[in-house]
Amino acid sequence: MTTPQTAPQNTETGLKLRADHITVQFGGLVAVNDVSFTIPEQSVVSLIGPNGAGKTTFFNVLTGLYRATSGRVVLGDRDITTLVPHKIAALGMARTFQNIRLFGLMTAEENVKVAMHSKLRAGPFHTIVRTPRQRREEREAHETARELLEFVGIGKFAGEYARNISYGDQRRLEIARALALDPSVLLLDEPTAGMNPQESATFTSFVHRLRDEKDLSVLLIEHDMSVVMQVSDRITVLDRGEKIAEGGPDDIRNDQRVIEAYLGKSGRDKKI
Repeated sequence: MTTPQTAPQNTETGLKLRADHITVQFGGLVAVNDVSFTIPEQSVVSLIGPNGAGKTTFFNVLTGLYRATSGRVVLGDRDITTLVPHKIAALGMARTFQNIRLFGLMTAEENVKVAMHSKLRAGPFHTIVRTPRQRREEREAHETARELLEFVGIGKFAGEYARNISYGDQRRLEIARALALDPSVLLLDEPTAGMNPQESATFTSFVHRLRDEKDLSVLLIEHDMSVVMQVSDRITVLDRGEKIAEGGPDDIRNDQRVIEAYLGKSGRDKKI
């Protein structure tokens, strides 16, 4: 893969994340084909498409889990194309996963504190001796974890083992843990998967709170079209690794290419 030595300054006003001409190949399989994509500041953008469209592969390129065969990813004005996940996270990008990855035998609060580890400055000596600096950081971490759990609506479960809280609340715990990294861009992979209809219905307002109160740009992969249409400022659609449509919810709902990708040619003249 060829990567420029220096990323160009991002000249698009209010742009938080940009992916330029991303292609990902696994042997002879082209999973993502020349996809360009942007996320404006303080926006909610959804990435959708039928199964096998390349959504998760593209997600994994943005977060450094996969290396693009060609193309470039820029966060703010920083080229992050070749960076590993923990360095990308340190620059302000956090994510959740389609399959929940919590520590089941740790409390909700402890799960959130784990994410703060990279931001703590007290070293082994301070921890062993219990210096004032270490005690101050521990107290601040406790307060921040409790605040984040309250923000996502599960403060009452702070002392519960993660495995003992409901599936929907585990999803919220994952978001709280991601917020502990103090990101500017939050990526949510199938955030309503496994939620009941009531939990999914409240998710829209929750994502808007994330955007507005935490000053975030949010990117989500989501299969629930009712959630996508309500929550998104803009939607990008992939099919077989290629971008086939991009626009607002009304544009996507009526786009014949999108309808055919989901429903086949027999779905013409219908809506998503």
